[in-house]
Amino acid sequence: MAKNQEQYGQALIEGLSRPMFSVIALAVLLAAISGQLISQSGMIQSIAHAAIAVGMTGKLFIAVTFVLTCLISFSTATSVGTYFVVIPILFPSGVLSGANPAFLIGAIGAGCAFGDNLAPISDTTIASSTSQEMDIGVVVSSRSRYSIPVAIIALIFYLIFGKNTAIVGSTEALHISIKPLLILIVPIVTIVLCLMRKHLITALSAGIVAGVIVGLIFGIFTPKMLLHFPAAFNIEGLFYAGITGALPTIAFLMVIFPFIGVMEASGALAVLGNSLSRFAKGPKSVETITVASVGLLSMITGVISVAIISVGDIVMNLGKKHGVDGYRRANLLDCAGVIFCFLAPWTVHAIVPSMLATANAPKELALHITPVTVPLHNFYSWVMLAMLIFAIITGYGRTWAQGKAVKSLQKVKEEV
Repeated sequence: MAKNQEQYGQALIEGLSRPMFSVIALAVLLAAISGQLISQSGMIQSIAHAAIAVGMTGKLFIAVTFVLTCLISFSTATSVGTYFVVIPILFPSGVLSGANPAFLIGAIGAGCAFGDNLAPISDTTIASSTSQEMDIGVVVSSRSRYSIPVAIIALIFYLIFGKNTAIVGSTEALHISIKPLLILIVPIVTIVLCLMRKHLITALSAGIVAGVIVGLIFGIFTPKMLLHFPAAFNIEGLFYAGITGALPTIAFLMVIFPFIGVMEASGALAVLGNSLSRFAKGPKSVETITVASVGLLSMITGVISVAIISVGDIVMNLGKKHGVDGYRRANLLDCAGVIFCFLAPWTVHAIVPSMLATANAPKELALHITPVTVPLHNFYSWVMLAMLIFAIITGYGRTWAQGKAVKSLQKVKEEV
């Protein structure tokens, strides 16, 4: 349909050659390797077993599951990866311990939403920060003013409204190991370096190196577990699993970025921007447009980072024109994504958890969790929706990051 084939090809290349693509693709790859180190170390099993051993049953187990999932998702920065790691362990154990299955799977979805929302190395944080040309460390710091109160309220809701069921069995004897907890060095190093404003790729790489060194020294990993060549043209190990696990996401990005390039070159994004601009009369209307546009696109595509990237330039231009701070824009983009994408029952955040919950249900029970069940019991995303409505109407959080950014700039000048 392109009238000029040469311009069309050039638009594809320009979309793919955006620096943001390289940063996100490499970050996704490194984050996947980090997630493999964490999940295969036994760290999560140790945490889960400890919770059961101290009598965390029923709605208390649901609340603890929400907190653990928040920590794991925040550390690994992968919500989908967290589903595959957490659900097979915590879901069957929780159901046997008297936790209501619907609230339990909803709590896991809510915890994954928290990690996606706040983790410095998540693709949504990277996309929201870079698309608005803002510092990731300041974005995370200012976003905590939204996400942490929302998480606390969601936790209270799980403690109040979470339901108990009959304890139908007892989990097998659990061995609690302290050694795997040493692999917490991976997210700790990465997060600390991010907050120190080191380059994201440097922080991720340093976290992986630290995890490998600690894992080899304490016998958590063997060289074969990390990388192994069992036969010619055959590769195995955690590094290989992490890389191959990240490839579908990277391949998807390789389609989306050229698509954005074509949209931009054809003038479609400009038309969309002009249409949205007609409704932008001030800060409140710009913020409303930001939330609505990324919310709609994230529900359609099922990928928050793609929705953020698609409307990033439009939101930045409207925000600059009407005086909406870049850090405020970045926070609204990300928070809107974890609302609508996680609440749509046809996205990966509903389908994957329901599939895994049904597959890992205890044999003693005939459970079937539907994709609708997960978002209905995801209190984090529902409370975040209320938070954004309140923030837009009252201006809550509109000036936090501005002051923080000024102080950060002054500190840099002093250091120089």
